[in-house]
Amino acid sequence: MQIRFWGTRGSLAKPGPKTVRFGGNTSCVEVRSAAGTRLVIDCGTGAHELGQAIMREGTPSRGHVLISHTHWDHIQGIPFFAPLFVPGHAWDIYAPQGFGESLKDTLAGQMEYTYFPVSTEAFGANVRYHNLGEGSFTIDDLTIRTRYLNHPALTLAFRIEGDGGSFAYSCDHEPHSRELAMGEGTIEGEDLAHAEFMEGVDLIIHDAQYVAPEYQAKQGWGHSTVEYAVSIAKAARARQIALTHHDPARTDDQIDEYLADIAHRADPDGPQVIAAYEGLILEIGTKETQGDAATPNTASAIRKGPAQENARLLLIGCDAETTDKVARAVASEPVELLSLDASHAMSDAAALDPSMIMVADEAMGPELQDVCGVTEGQVPCVILGGVGAPTGCFSDRLEEPWSVEYARTRIRTWLMRAECHWARPPIPDDETERVAALKRLGILDTAPEERFDRHTRIASALFKVPIALVSLVDADRQWFKSCFGTDVCESSRETSFCAHAIVSNDDMLIVPDALQDDRFRDNPMVSDGPRIRFYAGSVLHSPEGQRVGTLCILDVRPRNLSDDEKALLRDVASAVESELWGAERKAA
Repeated sequence: MQIRFWGTRGSLAKPGPKTVRFGGNTSCVEVRSAAGTRLVIDCGTGAHELGQAIMREGTPSRGHVLISHTHWDHIQGIPFFAPLFVPGHAWDIYAPQGFGESLKDTLAGQMEYTYFPVSTEAFGANVRYHNLGEGSFTIDDLTIRTRYLNHPALTLAFRIEGDGGSFAYSCDHEPHSRELAMGEGTIEGEDLAHAEFMEGVDLIIHDAQYVAPEYQAKQGWGHSTVEYAVSIAKAARARQIALTHHDPARTDDQIDEYLADIAHRADPDGPQVIAAYEGLILEIGTKETQGDAATPNTASAIRKGPAQENARLLLIGCDAETTDKVARAVASEPVELLSLDASHAMSDAAALDPSMIMVADEAMGPELQDVCGVTEGQVPCVILGGVGAPTGCFSDRLEEPWSVEYARTRIRTWLMRAECHWARPPIPDDETERVAALKRLGILDTAPEERFDRHTRIASALFKVPIALVSLVDADRQWFKSCFGTDVCESSRETSFCAHAIVSNDDMLIVPDALQDDRFRDNPMVSDGPRIRFYAGSVLHSPEGQRVGTLCILDVRPRNLSDDEKALLRDVASAVESELWGAERKAA
């Protein structure tokens, strides 16, 4: 494979006399396999010159753009990428994006009338859009594997294999460990998993926007230090690392300085370290065509679903109340809702060309057991309501009771034909007694009180997290007696992390990275809303010993707690319990 850098700057394009040698354009890397497959990774301002080079080839181009994330400096070259505007060219664009959002609209946002003179409607090429998650897929003779990175936006790293070689692209990414960002500490946990994803590659292209002394003021901005990138490359046993995403304030001379420092301290067993610059060409693997790449068992990274046109959801045999509930679930989705009564289902369903069929449980009968046969089994068929395993041609059931919010996420995943990574919290065996004990505390729906608020303030400061809550799990909701860092006072039980905590085997539930946890990955609190990545909740008990809620802390970055920190969280929770029990005595 041949790899060429067309843009190496991060955050902001910075052309000028002090960035001549390493370049001022934002991220853009071109990959060509020996068989001619063309990938473009990220489409910053460097994509403009790449597009001009492609047009000079004089023949219609075929290519694939992998977008690591949709922050501006990684997509701002799209409106200036000439092949997209010319008929006869064909390009596929891949990016991490949820089903409920149109990838086309997201990428085209910068081309709206207010900001740009032409819209994506001016594209003359055949452009297709694909949503990506974590997993693997193939493009012609190349295999691409993806992994989520630690960045404020949903961001993917790419590992690309072909022609007997492999490389990894990792921009933008912040160390999980602050010590590692400073060039100290042990590589473990999520940082170790990051290194293992890139294990043994010929080349790592890695975010290195900062140097260690700058990091203290840049925590939470979603970028790596030079020191961290080099340490990770060594742990991954990579042959070479190209440092990129240079800070816009970094001059050519300053890049030379840190390269000289790295060379002075170089480990002879470590990777070769270079700084990427515009025009740099690297070759890995062999120059001979290797044939087809090894195909993974599943194209698990491709999130299937409608990218440009609405999906069609067909309801069969649903009453007005259920139809209205489903309509509210898909109101903000790219979904067209259709309806048939049960007597016309077998004769009329195929003509409506549905993307998915849902049949009301009460309408189920022998004549509907093979309703998916009218679409030749090509669409998901789900029973709506009721309980128990699905029968006949039905692949799943939306069990009672279900909420609009839960239905929205399940419909998304069924339409994408992907597994739903959102587990509703189980109901405890002692639920009746537990809720009764909570009611006896006499604290639900009471006004905020300083005696609780001081504990959430302390927890936020102690653990350096943006959100801390005193959460009480009611029969169908979680209600916050105290909330630091958010104005939300309650949420549904279905989305509640705390509802999982009260049925855990321990008195504490810790979720280091919700995007890596099948119980929470598609939870709206993770995929939308506050985008929770880290959760830790210490269970709160009633005087009788019932589990009524948690003191919990949340972060938008993955992390974990040490044993000492777990003990501290339990101590703060114990203090909150004392206040709860005091509230009960006061109510009595």
